[in-house]
Amino acid sequence: GRFFHSKKEARRFQELRLLEQAGVISDLETQPHFRIEIGGTLICKVIPDFKYYDHERNQEIVEDVKSAGTVTQIFKLKKRLMKAVLGIEVEVVM
Repeated sequence: GRFFHSKKEARRFQELRLLEQAGVISDLETQPHFRIEIGGTLICKVIPDFKYYDHERNQEIVEDVKSAGTVTQIFKLKKRLMKAVLGIEVEVVM
């Protein structure tokens, strides 16, 4: 009942579900929404592929699955905005 933009993203979801069942991660979310606002003005919305808590690293992880050639300039800009405005590092899974 879930839609994924690529087979690679669907495979990563299956991997994460197994890690969640094993207790390595928890609170797995697909396509979490983040709002980038500056001075009360909405600049953009960012919807990465996954967000979860990694118990081994003891931190929340935000991931975006990319295939070769799909890392666009817009993606790079939104990734930098996430870090600069929200303090969230988006991990790219290739």
